[in-house]
Amino acid sequence: MREKQRKKGRERKRRREKRGERNRDRKGERREKESDREQKRARERGSERESERERERARERESERESERERERRRESDREEERARESEREEERARESEREQERARESEREREHVRERSPE
Repeated sequence: MREKQRKKGRERKRRREKRGERNRDRKGERREKESDREQKRARERGSERESERERERARERESERESERERERRRESDREEERARESEREEERARESEREQERARESEREREHVRERSPE
């Protein structure tokens, strides 16, 4: 009788231990699943942050390209203004040269006039 009870007791104890192991395994699986979910969330957050950083870098590159285009437009505008000023200086030199030649011709005419009157 006692042997039978001991046997039953041992059987119950063994079942309880097995059940506990199964429960521990399930808890472990739950923990692993939760850990996997956390890691997945962390990866997603990381990839979101990384993609945001990439978008920010793209915005910065585009901004830099736009700045460079603007600087180039300004340089071209400055070159055009310089060409216009140079052209204006050239025209002024040509007018001055024309005036100089006109004065020389006028002076020559006066000398001719003076020579014509002198012999008289």
